[in-house]
Amino acid sequence: MRPTIDVPVLETQRLILRGHTLGDFEAMVAIWQDPVVRRHFHARPSGREDIWAQMLRHFGSWAALGFGMWAIEEKESREYVGTAGVFAVKRSVGAEFESLPEAGWTLASRAHGRGYATEAMKAALGWTDIHLADPRLFCIITLDNKPSMRVAEKCGFRLLRETVYKDEPTLIFVRKLH
Repeated sequence: MRPTIDVPVLETQRLILRGHTLGDFEAMVAIWQDPVVRRHFHARPSGREDIWAQMLRHFGSWAALGFGMWAIEEKESREYVGTAGVFAVKRSVGAEFESLPEAGWTLASRAHGRGYATEAMKAALGWTDIHLADPRLFCIITLDNKPSMRVAEKCGFRLLRETVYKDEPTLIFVRKLH
């Protein structure tokens, strides 16, 4: 018997944000192994084992913490096109971020440039603003990822500083609910 994890379903004009299912795995593999998607991430290309562990972290975050990443599904096609939400990762980017959730989004390359990341993150942040005790969040973005910088700024994140993460110059953005 599989445990039930209660992940709220959020809807936007074009998207459904829902909990991940085991059926999302192959679509996740395709997204995370796409060189267009991977070019802005700090780690080496993800293998199936890494992506499986990531999917289990999505389930575990909701079960253990009551928040996490949503699967993004297009309403029109009903296809899985990525993830968006907040997660606890304990990155080595500064002690002040150790206890803060990190915001993140990753979309299939075919969904790039359509405003899906902003649409999904605004819905996710609307939920977290109500349900998280501490509304402060951060996100990290590589210096060459201009599209993600625009998403972060549209979602209320502001550049705090530049740092180095996994030997790569990286920007840290922060968001506070006012």
